[in-house]
Amino acid sequence: MTDALKRLADEGVAIWLDDLSRKRITSGNLAELIDQQHVVGVTTNPSIFQKAISGGDGYQQQVADLAVRRLTVEEAVRMITTADVRDAADILRPVYDATGGQDGRVSIEVDPRLAHNTAATIAEAKQLAWLVDRPNTFIKIPATEAGLPAITEVIGLGISVNVTLIFSLERYRAVMDAFLAGLEKAKAAGLDLQKIHSVASFFVSRVDTEIDKRIDKLGTDEAKALRGKAAIANARLAYQAYEEVFSSDRWDVLDRGHANKQRPLWASTGVKDPAYKDTMYVVDLVAPGTVNTMPEATLEAVADHGEIRGDAVRGTYEQAKADLDALAGIGISYDDVVKVLEDEGVEKFESSWNDLLKSTEAELKRLAPSEA
Repeated sequence: MTDALKRLADEGVAIWLDDLSRKRITSGNLAELIDQQHVVGVTTNPSIFQKAISGGDGYQQQVADLAVRRLTVEEAVRMITTADVRDAADILRPVYDATGGQDGRVSIEVDPRLAHNTAATIAEAKQLAWLVDRPNTFIKIPATEAGLPAITEVIGLGISVNVTLIFSLERYRAVMDAFLAGLEKAKAAGLDLQKIHSVASFFVSRVDTEIDKRIDKLGTDEAKALRGKAAIANARLAYQAYEEVFSSDRWDVLDRGHANKQRPLWASTGVKDPAYKDTMYVVDLVAPGTVNTMPEATLEAVADHGEIRGDAVRGTYEQAKADLDALAGIGISYDDVVKVLEDEGVEKFESSWNDLLKSTEAELKRLAPSEA
C-alpha cells in the first residue's frame, strides 16, 4: 500500500482526527494513529462528546465519583470532557514540541449555548484554558457575529483559538480580521506572539449537502451539472482569501514580531453523498499550510485509496468563482445557504450538548448515594 497519508503530510497538510473518546485514549488507539497514520492533532465538538459519553465506555467510574460529590450536571460534563482533552493533549505533547507548537493540538469547544453571547464566550474560553491547563489546547469559538469580538479578546489574552463553524467567504475574512486584531492587542500587552496559534475551521461537506438539495429541487440538467462543485469551490476561494490577508502590510508588521499565521482548517470533510468519492474533500483541497480534520472513516479511505496529486487549490480560483457564479445564475442564493448552515450548525451543537446534559444527569441521579 502506498502511503497516501504521508504524501498528504509532505504536501503541507496537517492531518487531524475529528473524534475523541476515552476508549480511544486508554486503548492506545490515539497513540497508534499518531505513530502509524501521521495524525498530528485532534478536534472535538459537542456532537463528538455526546456520542462518546452517551456510549458510556470508560466513563462510569468518573460519573460515579462525580455523583458522590453531587456536582451539577454542567460541572460534571466539563470535568469529564476536559479530562479527555487533557489526556489527549498529553499523548500529543511530543508532536507539539517537535513542531514548535503548530501541531500536537487538541480542540475543545465553548458551551454552544453561548454562541450568541460575547461576554459569556470570553469567560468560558478563559475557564476552559485554565481547566485543561495544557499549552497544546485550542479553545473553539464559533464564528457567529457575537463570536468575532470574543475571538479578538481571547487571542489578545494569549489563548490559542480554533474558530469553528465558518461557512461563508465574507465571514471568513471577518474571522481573519478578528484574529489579527487579537494579535495586535497581544502585542500591545507585551505578550510573546510566537506562543499564540490559531486555526480557522472552514466547513466543507455541509455546503454541498445544502446546495445539492436545492439543485435537486430545481431538477434541470443545468442545475444537476453543478452538483458536488460548490463546497470545494467555496473552500478554494477561502484559501485565496487566506493568501491575500497573510501577504498584506498589516500581516507583515505582525510577522516581523514572529506571529504565527492562522491556518485554514478544512472541517466536515466526511463525504455524505455516496455518489461522490469518499476522499474528495481531502484530495481536492490539498494546499500548503492547511489542516484537514477527518473522521476516522475518511482517514482510512485516504490511507487505502487516496490519490494525492499535489497542490489542488492554487491556480483554481477562476474556475471556483465561475462555479459559484453559476449557482447564482440558476437562482441559488449563496448568502441564504451560508446563513442557513450557520444557524443549523449552532442548533445541532446545542442540541447535542443538551442531549449530553440530559443523559449525564440521568446517570448522576442513578449513581448518586441514597440519603441516609
